[in-house]
Amino acid sequence: MPAKHHHPDNRPIILDDSREKHPRTPPLDLATILLAGGKGTRLHELTATDSKPAVHFAGANRIIDFAMANAVRSGIRRMVVATQYAPETLHDHLPKRWSGHLDRGGLQLRDGQGRYLGTADAVRQNWADMQEMDGDEVLVLAADHVYDMDYGALLAAHQAQGAGVTVAVDVVPLAEARGFGVMQANASGRILSFLEKPSQPPAIIGRPDRAMVSMGIYVFSKAWLQTALFDMPVEALDFGHDVIPAAVAQGVAAVWQLPSGPCGESYWRDVGTLDSLRLAQLDFAMGQPARLPRACPATDWHLGRGSIAMPGAIVPTSARLSCTIVAAGARVPDGLTTGEDADEDARWFTRSPGGTVLITQPMLDRRAAHRRSRISLAPARTTLSLNRRGLHA
Repeated sequence: MPAKHHHPDNRPIILDDSREKHPRTPPLDLATILLAGGKGTRLHELTATDSKPAVHFAGANRIIDFAMANAVRSGIRRMVVATQYAPETLHDHLPKRWSGHLDRGGLQLRDGQGRYLGTADAVRQNWADMQEMDGDEVLVLAADHVYDMDYGALLAAHQAQGAGVTVAVDVVPLAEARGFGVMQANASGRILSFLEKPSQPPAIIGRPDRAMVSMGIYVFSKAWLQTALFDMPVEALDFGHDVIPAAVAQGVAAVWQLPSGPCGESYWRDVGTLDSLRLAQLDFAMGQPARLPRACPATDWHLGRGSIAMPGAIVPTSARLSCTIVAAGARVPDGLTTGEDADEDARWFTRSPGGTVLITQPMLDRRAAHRRSRISLAPARTTLSLNRRGLHA
């Protein structure tokens, strides 16, 4: 039976606007740290042995590549990447894919397994690296979102505001804001209030159906951040719970809103669930809401019927998969059907509340073993023969 083969492409990465096509962007003069230690438990088996930033997205890309591509395009030449949960894949992937786009020695991997107690603590434990980098500001990035951003524009806005911290924000429907840091700001961009993952998010002033949420991306005055990390009465462990509320209380926190992208509106997705991960990839299968870190034809990973395959997956044309993610390396058997019987899906695979089905090779192995055991336990067929007296066994 013919099959669709999906496999990783190990050629050197080429950005759509890379140095092979255009001169390098002038370097940004600031310290940069990328926080890439998230476990991503809501992605279930996809993060059993890998961190959330290492999960594949739209073919050969990984989620972390969006932040890395943004950094390169923005002119960042040196950065620290702070890893924690299951860092091995990132420590292998990042140098291979990105070292050639940074200064020599510009990619510094810092493994914090068992040490980092929160986002702010990760920056504190790597503060010596921040001090060694040029500039009066510190850029703190998250590695687990899908978006396209010019960090230079964020830095310019921060410097114009004269703030202690500028928070990159996006606008989302009010009903979707509970999982984020939510804030209100005045007309000049100063943050008036900040709540981390509130049960009842406040709406934007004058827009009762929308909320302003943090993207987990910050530019700090280096001097202000040093004071916040080392001189606060209570040690700050997390930016959302500790540092940003302190800046708001001091009146030194500002916002910068993500501009509209090619589709006419801003595009930023937290792909922390199976549903959001699948749906965001379908956005790229149907168009270009943002630039991919590397071009990867949708035919390499989009299976149709709302389904996607990760590198190394093999899906026969006889399979009928709906609303399904086929994990890397999974070999789907002929004739498999998913997305049509919720109970059958949940029996063998992981099925999300939103109806996304995740297939991994261990799940397929368990299903195949069960089918084999049923066949071996089935009673042997009775052989019938016909003679002159009638039908006999």
